[in-house]
This record gives sequence, C-alpha cells and structure tokens, in this order.
Amino acid sequence: MTTEEKLQHFYDVSMESAREEAQKALEEYRRALDDMFEEHKKEKEKSVELRLKLETENAKREINKALSAEQLHIKRKLSKKQQELREKIFIDLQAKLEIFRKSSDYPQWLEEKIKEAQNIADSDEIQIYLSKIDENLKESIEAETGISIQLSEEPFMGGMRAVIPAKNILIDQTFLTMFESEKEEFNFDGGLLNE
Repeated sequence: MTTEEKLQHFYDVSMESAREEAQKALEEYRRALDDMFEEHKKEKEKSVELRLKLETENAKREINKALSAEQLHIKRKLSKKQQELREKIFIDLQAKLEIFRKSSDYPQWLEEKIKEAQNIADSDEIQIYLSKIDENLKESIEAETGISIQLSEEPFMGGMRAVIPAKNILIDQTFLTMFESEKEEFNFDGGLLNE
C-alpha cells in the first residue's frame, strides 16, 4: 500500500469512526432529551393534577360556604315566620279563651273544677278564688257549689284557684297559668325533620 492509499484508508477509517461516535453521541443526546421531555411531562401533569385538586377543593369550600350562608338565611327566615305564627296562634288562643269565658259552658266548667278541688280537700278547709273579671258569676257558683268564693286581687284571665292550707296544696286551674304553660312548652313539630 502506498502512502496515499494508507492516508486514504486512515482518512476513511477515521471518518467512519467519527461518524459512528457522532451517531452514538447524537443517539445518547436524543435519549437524554427524550428522558428530559418525559420527566418534564410527568412534572407538568403532576403540577396540573395538583392545581386541579387545589382548585376543586377551593371550589367545594366556596360552595359549602355559600350553602351554609343560604341555610343560615333560610333558618332565620323560618325562625322569624315561626315566631310570627306562634304569636298569631297565642293571640287566637287568648281570643278563644275569652269567647269560652263569656259562653254559657264556662260557669259549668268552673263548677266542675271547684267540685274537683272540694274532692281533693275532702273535709279540710278550702279557699276558692275567682278572677275579678268573673265577679258576676260569684253568687250563682256559690249557690251551686255551696262554698264561699273570694275574688283574687291578682288577675288571671279566668278559671279558678283553690288553696287547701291543711294539705299545703294549691290547685291552679287559671287560664293565665294554662296559657303561659302552653306558650312555654309550645313547639313547632313537623316539617322535614319531624314528619
């Protein structure tokens, strides 16, 4: 082989070697770029998932906050309406008690309550009180029951009170006590929770 051929052969081998090395370096660079791209893609996907999760949780919190505010508003409206209805019911009840007090059944009811109190007293002394608004019934009820009746200084919307001192008993059948007791114990049942 001549020097020129040797040089040519050296040149060809060197070029081939350089091409192979360049090809290997290029493939390694491509693999590294692909790996970097995949890693970057995974990071971005995780970032997007995390952001989506955070935004979803934030949206849920905002919805719950708005829902709570609306529920509170509805409860307040319901409570106000119930209070209005409660007042109306007890105004109506008071009017019906007054109608009953003026009816012909009222003296008979008073007499029954007085007789019940007399049965409890048995042979012990009993004091019967009527409200001053029932002063006009005093004589007829005394005649019917055979007991002396006193008028109370304290108004109680009708009904009667009986005191049995020997037994330390107070029998309170006054409309005021019944009315206040009902008003205190009154509760709206029903609706979504109590059906």
